[in-house]
Amino acid sequence: MTAYDVLRIPDYRNYLIARTLTTLGINMLGTTVGWQIYEITQDTLSLGLIGLAEFLPFLLLTLVGGYIADLFDRRSIMITCIALYSLCAASLFYISWNTSLVLDTYGATPIYFIIGLTGLIRGFLSPAQTAFAAQLIPAPMLTSAITWSTMSWHLSSIGGPAIGGLLCAFNKSAWPSYAITSVLAVAGFMFILLISSKHVARQDSSAPREPFFAAVRTGLRFVFSNQVILGGLALDMFAVLFGGAVALLPAFAKDVLHVGPEGFGALRAAPAVGALVMAWILAYRPPAQKAGLFLMLSVAGFGVCTLLFAISTHFWFSLLMLAGTGFFDNVSMVVRGTIIQKFTPNEMRGRVSAVNSLFIGSSNELGAFESGFAARLMGLVPSVIFGGAMTLVVVATTWWKAPKLRDLDLR
Repeated sequence: MTAYDVLRIPDYRNYLIARTLTTLGINMLGTTVGWQIYEITQDTLSLGLIGLAEFLPFLLLTLVGGYIADLFDRRSIMITCIALYSLCAASLFYISWNTSLVLDTYGATPIYFIIGLTGLIRGFLSPAQTAFAAQLIPAPMLTSAITWSTMSWHLSSIGGPAIGGLLCAFNKSAWPSYAITSVLAVAGFMFILLISSKHVARQDSSAPREPFFAAVRTGLRFVFSNQVILGGLALDMFAVLFGGAVALLPAFAKDVLHVGPEGFGALRAAPAVGALVMAWILAYRPPAQKAGLFLMLSVAGFGVCTLLFAISTHFWFSLLMLAGTGFFDNVSMVVRGTIIQKFTPNEMRGRVSAVNSLFIGSSNELGAFESGFAARLMGLVPSVIFGGAMTLVVVATTWWKAPKLRDLDLR
């Protein structure tokens, strides 16, 4: 079996193209929103509030989304969510085009409201999307498929911020980026339509469906009783919660490195460049032997690169360190994704994917809020130094408390 065999499956290929297009648009939108809100407010805390505005609705609904993904056609859920996301991007386009009617009157509030809606949509899209991917491929190709998925995600994470930053620089406005985001979501919607529906088969189809709360408890019990799954999720969550500096990049670009939106777009894309390099390596050398050891060493590398980025005052060195965070973080994404899919029955993948999304969403969105709050409390650079140091503490604690994860071998 070669690294390219999984790409010869038409349904998976269409899924991968759809995910690439929508993720490209999502990253363009995220970059543009960050720059636009910092231009309006000139406040680092306002950058953290972007993450909080998206996370709170996501937190409330992601377990519901996982339950729905285990009951209904996951393809239909994805189609609905992507269509709604396109409408959110179109709404941001409208209020940015008509600034005198909306932004000049209400400030950044309408943007926060729409970002909250995207968090609500993500609560349903994320578990359905993750669970659906595993239905499209045979089990022996699982690690290869996850590697290609993370590669496409990071490729989109390179192009999205770069394009978003350039559009903001050349047009001195956010509306072109939002317009393109909406178009990309529609294109992704069309490719999802090309995929055949996949029934979510239950082990006992004659048994009545579990009520919502009972089903959620079953999913949570499954995760929390498995040291390998729980350890992998917790390691990633706390490392990114403390160690992520992405939310503060607009402030670093403007106040530390003294670059414009073009430089900010490059900084935003740098982690994805590093991740793409690692994804290409993992496509040929999947992290099977000593996977747990590689996972922990890579998260430690993420923390070290975060520390070095925090103390850097040189643009190119900062780019290199951000690329290093992505390089090491990609190992965590592939190993964690493989663990979840390999250890989880199909009829529970929606709920377990929702728990995974909750952990990772917590780390990203709450991490963004923590970064903004810590920057207000400690100062911009000291807050990121603190976060990098805490990441190393998290790795050491996980090494001690989760020996099954540390010794994990996926062969």
